[in-house]
Amino acid sequence: MARFDTDVLVIGGGPAGLAAAIAARRHGFRVMLADPAHPPIDKACGEGLMPDALCALAALGVKVPAERGLPFRGIRFLDGEVAVDARFGPGLGLAIRRTELHQALAERAAQAGVELNWDTPVLGLAPDGALLGEESVSCRWLVGADGGTSRVRRWAGFKVWERRARYGFRRHNRTAPWTDMVEVHWGPGFQIYVAPIAAREVGIALLCRDPGLRTDDALEFFPELAARLKDAPRLSLERGGITAMRKLPSVTQGHIALVGDASGAVDAITGQGMCLSFQQALALADSLAAENLEAYEIAHRRIMRRPRLMANFLLLLDRHPRARAEVMRIFERHPGLFTALLSYHVGAVSRAVQRLLGQAARKSAAMY
Repeated sequence: MARFDTDVLVIGGGPAGLAAAIAARRHGFRVMLADPAHPPIDKACGEGLMPDALCALAALGVKVPAERGLPFRGIRFLDGEVAVDARFGPGLGLAIRRTELHQALAERAAQAGVELNWDTPVLGLAPDGALLGEESVSCRWLVGADGGTSRVRRWAGFKVWERRARYGFRRHNRTAPWTDMVEVHWGPGFQIYVAPIAAREVGIALLCRDPGLRTDDALEFFPELAARLKDAPRLSLERGGITAMRKLPSVTQGHIALVGDASGAVDAITGQGMCLSFQQALALADSLAAENLEAYEIAHRRIMRRPRLMANFLLLLDRHPRARAEVMRIFERHPGLFTALLSYHVGAVSRAVQRLLGQAARKSAAMY
């Protein structure tokens, strides 16, 4: 008779939790997942998956049908009169609605044999597991994947350091995309992201420091973009959320491990939140198979290092418009630099870019 009800109990059924459950099943573990909601679960977030995120999804065995999203080939920055863009090189990104991605992950988890407990409230931790509703479930390992305000993290007493939060808002408009890139429009203290979601749909995401700012207010700073969207009907309500730089001294404790936003986060300005969750899920599953959570600690620090450097660099540009204007002019004169930056952002190695971002990160950290 098995000592535990399950090998791995995942608390949280968002993309991070589903990825962790799928990755654990690929190693042959018995996996149970619990979430008080039911898929597909929507959330205010950017909806562009970079090439490295798609690679991690492929490693999980998750195939997103082409009709569920729209490929994009790179990133374009626009600041005043200056616009610079770069292609990813090999590979493409994929713009996809959060609900479509969540549904694809839920379907893959079910196919993989994960025991999915939707509409199941998690009321607390037990010495050998957790309380799912009125039932106590024991497990060999417990995975907290319940987001930035993680109750698992709080219940278990993990320490956390968080930098001042910013705010994000997202909606969709019906109009034909005018580019096959994700555009980032830089404004005073905010950014507007435009992603081509489908043949007749774009996603609009606003990131800002002002909780009272809304997308229509921000669009006033971009007349050309506002004109494109003026007669484009809204396809969704404007959802809001919080984004922050969050770091934990440790992401494991006893038999508990954290993944996704529960384990730390970078500002959504990087667009790498999903990718980090998928990469962490793969690393955690490998560590569980080796019965070595210290290996996950090491892998987690490695996975987070590059996105943190990028986030600090981009937040530095956000807070200092004059410096951003100069950087944009440099990118305009030397487009290869922007291409190198984007390549580094999606996982290509560049020591020169890493040194540049390290200097920016130290400056940014000193200002907070």
